Amino acid sequence: MWDTLWIDVRLATMAEHEEGYGIVEQGALAIADGKLVFAGPASDLPGQPSALARVVWKGEGRWITPGLIDCHTHLVFGGDRSQEFEMRLNGASYAELQLAGGGILSTVRATREASEDELVDSAMPRLDALRAEGVTTIEIKSGYGLARESELKMLSAARRLATLRPVTIKTTFLGAHALPGEFKDREDAYIERVVDEMMPAAARAGLADAVDVFCETIGFNLANTERVLIKARELGLPTKIHAEQLSDMGGAALAARYGALSADHLEYLGPDGVDAMAKAGTVAVLLPGAFYVLRETKLPPLDLLRERRVPIAVATDANPGSSPVLSLLLMLSMAATLFRLTPQEALAGVTRNAARALGMAATHGTLEVGKAADLAVWDIERPGDLAYWVGRNPLYRAVRNGDIVVER
Repeated sequence: MWDTLWIDVRLATMAEHEEGYGIVEQGALAIADGKLVFAGPASDLPGQPSALARVVWKGEGRWITPGLIDCHTHLVFGGDRSQEFEMRLNGASYAELQLAGGGILSTVRATREASEDELVDSAMPRLDALRAEGVTTIEIKSGYGLARESELKMLSAARRLATLRPVTIKTTFLGAHALPGEFKDREDAYIERVVDEMMPAAARAGLADAVDVFCETIGFNLANTERVLIKARELGLPTKIHAEQLSDMGGAALAARYGALSADHLEYLGPDGVDAMAKAGTVAVLLPGAFYVLRETKLPPLDLLRERRVPIAVATDANPGSSPVLSLLLMLSMAATLFRLTPQEALAGVTRNAARALGMAATHGTLEVGKAADLAVWDIERPGDLAYWVGRNPLYRAVRNGDIVVER
């Protein structure tokens, strides 16, 4: 028998081969050993529900989508930067704050001073806020340590969160996030430290699922970005990139040539970058929270991304500086209103395409037989409601690996 069978539900499978949301109006969904074993019309069930599963849930017409995936966060960090938020609103730019020793570097100081236990404790409420909205998988980057031990401490804290909460966590090494104060004006020397010491240490410890790098005028140049990508390939780690957020440096195209899983931000992405991403299958991860908080005005090239069929994901970019955002549902709304995504594109961006951005497309992101039984059950009238409402959380249940992990 199956472990669990959901009946009287409507499915938005988000399967790529199906039209739109992949809607099944009178649907059923079955789980065995943490995997989906049936997802389709209830009329196709091979028998009476009570004879098919140990537990039968009646959904009373509720909608089921894949569990949501937040594929770009900086959830583990020390300290607080609300004062800088206020300074920005009084006229200071993001770049000016960073060049003055604020921005990322202020969080670096607080993160270095914090113990691993303190990092875990401070991240837990942020993680729970995302889980409460149906997030079952989340990516967490390092990048606020900028030294071997503190970077490993961040990654270890992120790994520990997955032992304390029923959530899937993918960790990303982002040692090339900013230039630490002790390496001021010595970018080449710091990248040497990153590729020769920090990345191998993270790989040996098994703490990193991927490697990221911030390629930008206030981050790292193309040559040093490539050094990080080359080293990641040597270590057998997938790559991601922060690129084209403030200028078009060609970082997305460079990362695509190395087969990057994703390129993230992309407000200044040009046609060459789009073409390279399309050819490589690199996902475009849009981050409307940072766009909103930083009061940016240049939109990502959405029409061109669509034209070239570049997969588009959406994430919170949850971090203490440029995107203090803990609501992936809010990002659905902002992706639609600010970036002009359709509600269907936005939902695909936090399910199917978000899974692809983490290298998890084979196991997560859609309601298809054989995939992980990660589900979100919603009190909504139609899937587009998830992008429509602002400030409303319609989650009824969240299920991870077949187990109910959030009940409202």
